[in-house]
Amino acid sequence: MYEITMASAYYKSGKHNDNAAFDLFFRKNPFDGEFTVFAGLSEVVNFVKNFRFTDEDIDYICNNAPKCDPEFRNWLKNIDTSTVKIYGLKEGSICFPRLPVMRIEGPLGICQLLESALLNLISFPSLIATNAARMRLASGKDKKLIEFGLRRAQGPDGAVSASRYSYLGGFDGTSNMLAGKLFDIPVSGTQAHAYIQSFSGLDEIKDLEFTDSEGKRRDLTGAVLKYQSKITNGNPNDGELASFISYAAAFPRDFLALVDTYDTLNSGIPNFLCVALALKEFGFEPVGIRLDSGDLAHLSKQVRKVFNNTGKKFKVDFSALKIVASNEINESTLASLERQGHEIDIFGIGTHLVTCQAQPSLGCVYKLVEVNDEPRIKLSQEATKVTIPGRKQCYRLIGREGYPLADVMLMPDENPPEVGKRFLCCHPFEKVKRTFIIPSRVITLHHLYWDGDDTEQLPSLEESRKYAREQLECTRPDHLRFTNPTPYKVSLSERLFNFMQELWSKEIPTGELD
Repeated sequence: MYEITMASAYYKSGKHNDNAAFDLFFRKNPFDGEFTVFAGLSEVVNFVKNFRFTDEDIDYICNNAPKCDPEFRNWLKNIDTSTVKIYGLKEGSICFPRLPVMRIEGPLGICQLLESALLNLISFPSLIATNAARMRLASGKDKKLIEFGLRRAQGPDGAVSASRYSYLGGFDGTSNMLAGKLFDIPVSGTQAHAYIQSFSGLDEIKDLEFTDSEGKRRDLTGAVLKYQSKITNGNPNDGELASFISYAAAFPRDFLALVDTYDTLNSGIPNFLCVALALKEFGFEPVGIRLDSGDLAHLSKQVRKVFNNTGKKFKVDFSALKIVASNEINESTLASLERQGHEIDIFGIGTHLVTCQAQPSLGCVYKLVEVNDEPRIKLSQEATKVTIPGRKQCYRLIGREGYPLADVMLMPDENPPEVGKRFLCCHPFEKVKRTFIIPSRVITLHHLYWDGDDTEQLPSLEESRKYAREQLECTRPDHLRFTNPTPYKVSLSERLFNFMQELWSKEIPTGELD
């Protein structure tokens, strides 16, 4: 409604075809961090490419918007985005507050109509990708991360988007089969408690059919019971054991058991080991177990110890058995587990990943910065809400150690920073905060992705994922740390800083006291 109302007013005032430029950016990094992963570019380009109104759409608009006259109706019917340009960062880029992640140029009326959709298509993907990247950093490179969030996400669209962008941010796969199909993301899943609870005893698997790795008919239940007599103490749950046997018969090459339905150490693990030993005997390699409750650090270490001792006792190699952990894991949990030490190989993470419970919105904004080649500024009593006027060239300055030192914005006709030459970088709002940087490399940040047609090849999801990983690896560690990260410099050229101050002084009303 917001965009429709303004587009109608632009049309009536004759400004709808004015040449405009809008910046899409955010003011603060999420999760109390100092970086964000940019995502959603492909969806923005595809949206703009296909943006149009049907007759049914226009009927609804004209029945619900203020005074929809025939001329405006005809304008809506003939909207054409071939005159729109989209500049943006590469998808997967590490980005920072105030620097535009995208710039949209074109007719004022059309660019205004795109606002809410573009904010939606960038904000959530970037938030999810950043959340996933932070969890990847907290868990370490050698752990496997699987997105388990379908049942907890905000509707099916939120679930599929979360699967897609958590993979971009560094996760290894998803349990969401639709996302796997749509985006070629590796899929994986485990047992549910319901399957284990559905069995009450060994008498339910009397007619079990099982063949070993060479195709020979074997008595899996008998082999399991043989090992049970040698390794179990106490009274493990027979229904749980029956469920493990039947599951192993169904998936002998993919046997991964959920072990906390009744008692992890006194029932789940002994029952798993009985079945795992039988599978080994028949030529199969069991995968491992999943922990879904309890003290994950302590349990994982205890379980690994039992695996090793059992392997030695029966002279089998259990070193490859995986320990999977789930149970409301978040970034803090991962960091805590790293500090405590643990034996977990794979994390299944759902709620805190896909809902971004720590911060549910990135807070992107879409601001007009130029009309008909005249830079425009939006002022505020809060300096951080003042916009940087005009179309801007954006560069990343790399230091001699290979790390980015600052992102800098220049006026459109300025010469870019040069390798080996001092360049003055100014804080956007504080005149005394200035520093010279001598870059060893200068990277152009904005690329033209739409100019009435695809201009630059849009990256695949796999390419964006790889690029995000590379970006994190070449970012200074103190910008990525979880406690008191160092703020990254986003600066203006001296000329843009001075121009902004002049425009600020010109546009702000002068007060008067009497």
